[in-house]
Amino acid sequence: MNRKLINWIGLTGLAALISYAAAAYFCRAAFPGYNWLASAVSDLSAETAPSRQLWDKLSAVYSAGSLVCATCVAIFVSDKKISTKVFRVGIYLFAIMNWVSKIGYEMFALDDAGKGIGSFQEVMHMVVTALVVALSIVSFILLIIAGCRNKEVRGVGIWAAIFFAMMLMGPIGMQAFPPQYFGIAERLSIYSAIGLNAILGLYLFNGFENRRKETMG
Repeated sequence: MNRKLINWIGLTGLAALISYAAAAYFCRAAFPGYNWLASAVSDLSAETAPSRQLWDKLSAVYSAGSLVCATCVAIFVSDKKISTKVFRVGIYLFAIMNWVSKIGYEMFALDDAGKGIGSFQEVMHMVVTALVVALSIVSFILLIIAGCRNKEVRGVGIWAAIFFAMMLMGPIGMQAFPPQYFGIAERLSIYSAIGLNAILGLYLFNGFENRRKETMG
């Protein structure tokens, strides 16, 4: 395959996943008393968190890479008219979700790590979270539907179904598990979107399987 620049950019999705995982892991040591089993990942990046400076450094690739990857995937599937309109709309909404996440969380980071939601900043953080979750759910469902209907994107649909199940396990786990395991459930939801972005980036890297072998012929 003669890869173009936009195909190589797909690797930023994988780099973003690695960057986020590294930040979530190594920043725990910079936050005395932080318990990843019970605490949210967002506590590590809160404005008053002792791990904030390290988080900004380790997650820099994630911050830029996830947005670049999702945007380039959307551009590619639009330009090449990959699969059906349902599939492309799912990709567009997923890209929009990444933009909302990037802008929203930078504008409204949590004020205090591990504290209750009270200030306007923290309330808006939760509003952004609600928008991100809603856009994620709709985009995942559309990709699953497209995968069920069309063989050319069935692989994407299967991955979307896997990560959608992870996303649902998050809130279910938050209700079913004791509070001391809140962090595990929350991470399932977070990594679902980051994981799908990495997968879509790999599909972009491979030209969506060379545009499904140039539309099977």
